[in-house]
Amino acid sequence: MRAADLFVRCLENEGVEVVFGVPGEENLDLLDALSDSPIRFVPTRHEQGAAFMADVHGRLTGRAGVCLSTLGPGSTNLVTGVADATMDGAPLVAISGQASTARVHKQSHQVIDLVRMFEPITKYGARVRAAKTIPEIVRKAFKVAQTETPGACFIELPEDVAAVEIQGLSPLKRQSPLSPIAPPEKITEAARVISEAKWPLILAGHGVIRAGASADLVRFAETLNIPVATTFMAKGVIPFSHPLSVGAVGLKTRDYASTAFEAADLIVCVGFDMVEYRPYLWHKGISAKLIHIHAMPAEVDEDYILEVGVLGRIGWSLEAIAAEATPHSRSHGPELHAALLAEMAHFAGDEAFPLKPQRILSDLRRALDPDDLVISDVGAHKVWVARMYSAERPNTCLMSNGLAAMGIAVPGALAAKMLFPERKVVAVTGDGGFMFNSQELETAVRERTPYIVLIWNDSGYGLIEWKQLAQLGRTFGVRFTNPDLVEYARSFGARGYRVTAAGDLLPILRRALEDPVVSVIDCPVDYSENLIQVEHLGGNVYEDGGEAFSPWPGPSAFST
Repeated sequence: MRAADLFVRCLENEGVEVVFGVPGEENLDLLDALSDSPIRFVPTRHEQGAAFMADVHGRLTGRAGVCLSTLGPGSTNLVTGVADATMDGAPLVAISGQASTARVHKQSHQVIDLVRMFEPITKYGARVRAAKTIPEIVRKAFKVAQTETPGACFIELPEDVAAVEIQGLSPLKRQSPLSPIAPPEKITEAARVISEAKWPLILAGHGVIRAGASADLVRFAETLNIPVATTFMAKGVIPFSHPLSVGAVGLKTRDYASTAFEAADLIVCVGFDMVEYRPYLWHKGISAKLIHIHAMPAEVDEDYILEVGVLGRIGWSLEAIAAEATPHSRSHGPELHAALLAEMAHFAGDEAFPLKPQRILSDLRRALDPDDLVISDVGAHKVWVARMYSAERPNTCLMSNGLAAMGIAVPGALAAKMLFPERKVVAVTGDGGFMFNSQELETAVRERTPYIVLIWNDSGYGLIEWKQLAQLGRTFGVRFTNPDLVEYARSFGARGYRVTAAGDLLPILRRALEDPVVSVIDCPVDYSENLIQVEHLGGNVYEDGGEAFSPWPGPSAFST
């Protein structure tokens, strides 16, 4: 057999079921080997789309998603999605063809040192220089990609190596390390610090989801009566409807959850990765003690100095600490939770057009079941999704956060729907982010993968405009024109819908969810709410049509 056949057998050994990618001259043997494999190959319309699909596949399964490109520009197009996976802790293996080993050492057509190029954005990278190394390189790439903290790995396969005839080689046995349990003295110390605190707060990060410890976190919070704030990436780790849930954090403004941080004398960070929410935004100048519960040590940061670090299996650590700590008789969680619910209810029936972000998210939540999936792109809408979309389950609201890369929603939703065809999937995107990878609508139609693309249309880069107005008082370079998005969708063979009144959205969503093909909804949005929201969160008063709306009932829960 060829080395390329062995490579594919190694992928099969790793449990790979799908490879996303773009064919090229230098990966012909690998593609030919895939044609004889049960692994599904999904040709995408751009390598960035392939990388984002692999990224979301890894996020949702915990198993490395796989993307494939050819050399040169094919590989450079993978970079954004590969970097996104590493920064967001998503296991991914990127594979690229390469020129013959006879010319990779010198200046040659389309040849760049790919391993060096990917080095800063991957956990491991290697060039296959000899066919006999394939089993080790593939096994190591998947092992490293999937080991906490997960991320991307890269393999370069030169075309002459792929074509070599070999005998007597086979994939290596799959082995995965098991995280140790935390030392008993650290459990006891953490329990003591939690018991002595007056107003503890839990900050839950994406590591909780990766560890499968969401139920453990909820039991821990309930047992000790401690409110829970989540990062954007950990939305749903505690049901939004739970009275101890105070919402997601990560906004650069004062939200209800921010008041919980201000009142806290102890913040218990569980599965928290620093890339999710920089500590200087929530802990600088605050005297609250910090406990770090994770499978990995804390990053060194001047605003993240620990009182106690508990390293080991997150679920086990939470159960052990809860068994030793003293439950708290009072909590500010229900009061903050009620404030957020009141604000959301206030806008649920708003009839303004273009639609306010709060109304869009209210209708989206009403259209979806708790297990359905939302993949959010990056832009002004992401801030609203992070703050106000009420996720009830872990890994049901995904967004790029560490790298914050525009263009992930359309390809990411395709990967999600392929994984979970029985669940409804919605890509929530701005008109800017939509056009970054809108070409993947063709992939979705060809692959018969129906999901919704909900476009928040403001004919501009809304998040940058928001920042310009807030900081400079004027805007520049952020406006553009769109094609007719409904006709654009139909040109791919997709369904297209246009929202022309606030009352249109929910019926359109429900109809589109039943469509047998991917559907695009063009929904005009009023982003003037952005600056109003900043003023509201800063002063906790919302002016709406002359009527003062103040859902925050006051700091009574913090009284001593």
